[in-house]
Amino acid sequence: MAVFKNSALFRLHLIVFLWGFTAILGKLIHVNAQILVFYRMLFAAFFLFVFIRFFKRESLKVSRKLFMQLAFIGGFMAFHWLFFFHSIKVSNVSIALSCLSLSTLFAAILEPVIFKRKIDISEVIMGIVIVICMGMIFKTEFHYKEGIFFGILTALFGTIFSVFNGKIYGKTSSGNIIFYEIFAGFLILSFFYLVTGQISQLNEISYRDLSLILLLASVFTAFPMLESIKLMKYISPFTLILTVNLEPVYGIILAFFIFGDSEQLSTVFYIASLIMILAIVANGVIKARKTANTQKVEI
Repeated sequence: MAVFKNSALFRLHLIVFLWGFTAILGKLIHVNAQILVFYRMLFAAFFLFVFIRFFKRESLKVSRKLFMQLAFIGGFMAFHWLFFFHSIKVSNVSIALSCLSLSTLFAAILEPVIFKRKIDISEVIMGIVIVICMGMIFKTEFHYKEGIFFGILTALFGTIFSVFNGKIYGKTSSGNIIFYEIFAGFLILSFFYLVTGQISQLNEISYRDLSLILLLASVFTAFPMLESIKLMKYISPFTLILTVNLEPVYGIILAFFIFGDSEQLSTVFYIASLIMILAIVANGVIKARKTANTQKVEI
């Protein structure tokens, strides 16, 4: 069992590394965020459909009500990705990834409202720390204000997606959930582009960018999403959450070595980012201990 757990932990870090690398690909791909996300969702939905229907031979049938719920959540996923890649395009990888730390703050605000639970004081303290750190980053990196703004929207829409996704879990297979959310997100984006007149831009893409988006949609999207579901059998939700918080760390380090000067920011930025990550990790440890103590009391 220990071997399976160690293997699962390695695979989990690999997945988080792949997620962190999506930001790198986002900068390497030359097309704008609108075109990038459109093709990412199209190709990812196709790969998931083929895998679920022909390799796993599972049914994709869901009720109309469930499809509408998944479509609603998929819309938030689509705009979460759109804002994320736009943040990278108008600033850089490090700015976009550091803003993801705000997801924990938004979750601390939204979860008590949606799940009707009490506000946790440790989450309030962590939230204050994150707000102070983001204020420091905004002050020192003000020239990236547009990137920071869309980075904050990325965190907000990503949190809404994650929170509502938690409510839908178990109503159908995890593969079906991921497929319909991405497919619905693609349909919503298509409609949005049609209404805004951006649909004509979608053919303005080189073979190089198309190849990189295919790589992004398969290796860096469909695969890690499916793999993360399998890992839930071997690792605790706490370990999953804690490790996923390393995504900005992997991404910022990779960006620094790959892109060099364009990713070099002020010392204040790196200190503030480190403090935010440590605050998130500390909050996770506190939550895990509280959960363990609660379970002991119940026993």
